[in-house]
Amino acid sequence: MNEELATQIGSVARLAREQMSLTQVQVAERVGLAAAVYSRVERGHMMPSVSTLYRMCIALMVSPEDLLGLTESTDSEARARPEDDATLRRLIFVARKLDAGKLDALVHVATELAR
Repeated sequence: MNEELATQIGSVARLAREQMSLTQVQVAERVGLAAAVYSRVERGHMMPSVSTLYRMCIALMVSPEDLLGLTESTDSEARARPEDDATLRRLIFVARKLDAGKLDALVHVATELAR
């Protein structure tokens, strides 16, 4: 097992779960794992299968690139606050799934919130 990769996956999963205010049990149910197994994944003690990684991406609204540590920010401010960078990538991940009407509504809401 690649311990560095397992730790990366677990760290990103934990951060995403906490940002969504979910428990490990709730995520485990959404992913289709026993809570103890999901806990081992999040602690970096177990490497999830590809199908489990896929379900984790959906449940945690995280891109596979982020979960695997393949994205690297070039913006120094984003590096200073990685949780913001991850939150923005999750928003983009969700936005890409929206149809044109819902995406337009999201843009309007975001524009109003930014004022």
